[in-house]
Amino acid sequence: MQPPRVIQGGMGFAVSGWKLASTVSRLGNLGVVSGSGLDLLVSRLLQSGDPGGHITRILERFPFPEIAQRVRAQHEIPGGKAPTAPFRRIPMWTATPSIALQQLAVVANFVEVALAKDGHDGIVGINYLTKIQLPLLASLYGAMLAGVDYVLMGAGLPREVPAILDRLAEGLDVEFPLSVEGAQPGDAYRTTFSPQRVLGAVPGPLRRPRFLAIVASNTLAALMAKNATGRVDGLVIEGHTAGGHNAPPRGKLVVDAHGEPEYGPRNDVDLAAIRQLGLPFWLAGSYASPERLHEAEQHGAAGIQAGTAFAFARESGLAPELKSAVLATLRQGPIRVFTDPNASPTGFPFKVVPLSGTLSEREVYDARVRNCDLGYLRRVYRKLDGRLGYRCPGEPVEDYVRKGGDEAETAGRKCLCNCLLANVGLAQRRGDGSLEMPMLTAGSELNAVTGFIPAGADSYGAGDVIRKLTAPARALAIIDVTSSAAAVRDAARSAAPPGAARSGTS
Repeated sequence: MQPPRVIQGGMGFAVSGWKLASTVSRLGNLGVVSGSGLDLLVSRLLQSGDPGGHITRILERFPFPEIAQRVRAQHEIPGGKAPTAPFRRIPMWTATPSIALQQLAVVANFVEVALAKDGHDGIVGINYLTKIQLPLLASLYGAMLAGVDYVLMGAGLPREVPAILDRLAEGLDVEFPLSVEGAQPGDAYRTTFSPQRVLGAVPGPLRRPRFLAIVASNTLAALMAKNATGRVDGLVIEGHTAGGHNAPPRGKLVVDAHGEPEYGPRNDVDLAAIRQLGLPFWLAGSYASPERLHEAEQHGAAGIQAGTAFAFARESGLAPELKSAVLATLRQGPIRVFTDPNASPTGFPFKVVPLSGTLSEREVYDARVRNCDLGYLRRVYRKLDGRLGYRCPGEPVEDYVRKGGDEAETAGRKCLCNCLLANVGLAQRRGDGSLEMPMLTAGSELNAVTGFIPAGADSYGAGDVIRKLTAPARALAIIDVTSSAAAVRDAARSAAPPGAARSGTS
């Protein structure tokens, strides 16, 4: 398996969906589906009547037909729910999830990967966030049942995952150590998954996917390369100009005049040291151009990872009206993406696209009644009696404080779980008739996406992105490795004038 030159990033809940990943893979690159919240996504699509019949069709291949039928019976609404009716909820994940919830996660991850791989022999990956700990094991197994080729993980340090992949490939029970706030010396909190217990049988050895760790520093790259529990097959070196969650700046948090975290030279990556680790690596964060792909390869990279360029392509899962609104706004002038240090309940900075009618606007954010009914980004904490509890800075303030959380941590927090589902047209309708509102994320290179639109068109496809990225690069001067990251940072800062639009919720 030759390393791909272009990895399509795994974005959001279903933004990097199977249609996008399939298109990229058919074109000879690594298409990646997002593994976040797939259990909820499949439930809501089945409640919507399974538009296009894709889930029903692919479930005919699921190796445990009785479980597939049970999932359909529990979640499918023939013809779809009424537009004014809310989606039925599924249980929130805990360290000891029910068999039914684990089965749903296995089925959902199987479905997404199998759809992405359907009808071609290209390679497909799946992206998980290390911070979404609780569904991980069942999700990995479902993706492996569908023959996923790559697993990519960031937003944390997934040291234990390579060995977990080894054991799951053999059908063995696995466990994942939980990050628990307030854990005491000697505490050992874990979540477990047993293929035999959850599925009733093991279908035989599975192919072990390649594992890529997404990291933002030399230290984390070295830790994954040298101290992971099993084989790491490569690294994605992601800079802070990438969309979605960014690694926090090293050292004490300092914000600039716009209220954004300042990333200085301490956050630059020494690519010479990365090369010495001896693993294939890809560069991410403002690399979506043939020139930057060429530059990455000059530095020894196997290629690049690009997200924002694909997020607004026709095949992405973003609601068409949101894509159209962003592209229409860009035709009128540049958009300044805002790196919000407070938006995400995870505590990681999160890039927000300022767009009318979304949670990027202060009045829209203030009008939303806080609730936490999905819980993927909840933090696990130790109660006084040693039992585990679950809290989220985006939940009602009084609930968070009652659970021992610091009220200051709730300021400006958004419910990413609900708004990301709204981004892909699956917003929850509340009892008062209101809908959860979207909030878009994109990298600092958002303004460049109009360059992928063909002449005379008002939209573009993933094929247009691949063709442009892999076109011959213009003649380039050799760029010094140590100055490359600084150049990207300076370019991002000057991407728009100081007075350009920005989020109103900083």
